[in-house]
Amino acid sequence: MELADFERLLGVWSKPVKNEVEKGAIRKFADAIGDPNPLYHDEAYAAKSRYGRLVAPPTFSRTFDYGTIPGLEMPTEGLIHGEMSYKYHKPILAGDVLYASFALTDVKERSGKLGRMILLVFTYKVENEAGDLVQEAKSTVIYRPEGGGAK
Repeated sequence: MELADFERLLGVWSKPVKNEVEKGAIRKFADAIGDPNPLYHDEAYAAKSRYGRLVAPPTFSRTFDYGTIPGLEMPTEGLIHGEMSYKYHKPILAGDVLYASFALTDVKERSGKLGRMILLVFTYKVENEAGDLVQEAKSTVIYRPEGGGAK
């Protein structure tokens, strides 16, 4: 894909995808990141907290299905993860039913030591069943059209 292919998809959102937050998935994610916080593991402990049930770690939403942007076919080679940032509005709790979607919101071309790069900025949002914003995120992906390896 070239710069113009990405530019025509700017602002196109994926259809929101329903994601159900499961207790077991929260525990597995917390184990995977090595976080022993009892809010993520211990139901009795979490029940006594202000949340009343297990809480998902802050980056848990990366496990969600965000759907696909119509017409966007990401290359499988030449991709580099640039950065990721989050904005939290509400905690994600066990039993929540959330809707996740994303869009390509910025695209730029740059040249670097290894050649041409296309910087893709994706915006992600997670909403609850009432339509309230739970979490937002931005991710920068660097695409090297000539491939990912050094020459």
